[in-house]
Amino acid sequence: MRRIRLPLRPSLFFLCALLVGLVLLMPLRLVIGWLDLGAGGFAAREARGSVWLGTLAEARFGDAPLGDLSARLAPLPLLVGRARLDLASAGETAGGFAGALTVSRHRFGIDDVTARVPLGRRLMPLPVAAIDLSDVSVTFRDGLCDRADGLVKAVIEGAPAGLNLPGGLSGAARCDGGALLLPLVGQSGMESLTLHVATGGAYRADLKVQPTTPATRDALLAAGFSPVAGGYALAVTGAL
Repeated sequence: MRRIRLPLRPSLFFLCALLVGLVLLMPLRLVIGWLDLGAGGFAAREARGSVWLGTLAEARFGDAPLGDLSARLAPLPLLVGRARLDLASAGETAGGFAGALTVSRHRFGIDDVTARVPLGRRLMPLPVAAIDLSDVSVTFRDGLCDRADGLVKAVIEGAPAGLNLPGGLSGAARCDGGALLLPLVGQSGMESLTLHVATGGAYRADLKVQPTTPATRDALLAAGFSPVAGGYALAVTGAL
């Protein structure tokens, strides 16, 4: 039988097509494992589909649930040694998650995230039910906060009697001594919430209030607030 030899150019084409096909069909779950997103606090119950068009079921950041997210690896950042995973709430959920996770050898961060992150009772006894993020980006380099920006708002529910915060508390994210700092202030300027998130996810949240009436002061004391310079404060520590 006569052997048929393909010219070099078609052979290279078929080899490249095979490699491209393998990359396009690469399972998302493999990439999630390779990027070690769990070290940054991100996890999901299940990863389905390919790296270019997949789904993360029951995603969460720390203990905060994010729901089901569509996931897609951005190709261009790979050229400069970074992996960017674009995420968005699956389906047509209004007000869901939109943003990205970026990973490189020494960095881990979130980019342009807009989302409401429900906290439930995680910051109790602080009356903070959720955190709203608007175009928030945070980068940790070798475990230390290197860059942070974007608007953050704390949604207040179940506040002590006399403490009225319908607009919540808001402020801009920034880095402070290697930790992520969220300095949030109420519309009246009489209430503030300062949240520090350090290496490893350890956090401290301090809510400070300047009461304007004796009734508000008594309600704060009954809720566990303690007198401090310029008002009354309540602090909570924990880990994400």
